[in-house]
Amino acid sequence: MTREEKNKIIDNIYNKIKEYNNFYLTDIEKLNAEQISFIRRKCFENKIKVLHVKNTLLKKALKRFDNKFDPLFDTIKGSTTIFFCNTPNTPALLIKELRQKGDKPILKAAYVEECFYIGDEQLTVLSALKSKNELIAEVVTLLQSPIRNIVSSLQFSTMKIHGILKKLENK
Repeated sequence: MTREEKNKIIDNIYNKIKEYNNFYLTDIEKLNAEQISFIRRKCFENKIKVLHVKNTLLKKALKRFDNKFDPLFDTIKGSTTIFFCNTPNTPALLIKELRQKGDKPILKAAYVEECFYIGDEQLTVLSALKSKNELIAEVVTLLQSPIRNIVSSLQFSTMKIHGILKKLENK
């Protein structure tokens, strides 16, 4: 591979990392072509971009971010496949689903919403994460709840008063 080809790959990795808020570093080594094809198909269905990379090229791409991704460097060993996604928990849920059929992919590390998750044991935590939009929706719902209670109480009170006035009028 020429230096120019390597630079194109490094640029591609760098641009993908800039484009997506979340990415997972996984190991799918020693899977056969059918299993890898199945993983790729599932990723496509879940809107996850998959990129199998050479570790040295991945490290060079990460170094362009001025030490931002230094915690990930210890995990970049062996075979590395990157799952890119805009939602934080979709790759984790997919990995859990795929694990029901085998022991791969293995989660090496993840960068989700500006936080690092190192090691396969973080898979449960990652699968429970919510996106920023989901959290905002929950906060809005919580803020609306007291207002709805007040409005419904006021509506009930006016209907009750109106009923009492009707009874008095009929008498």
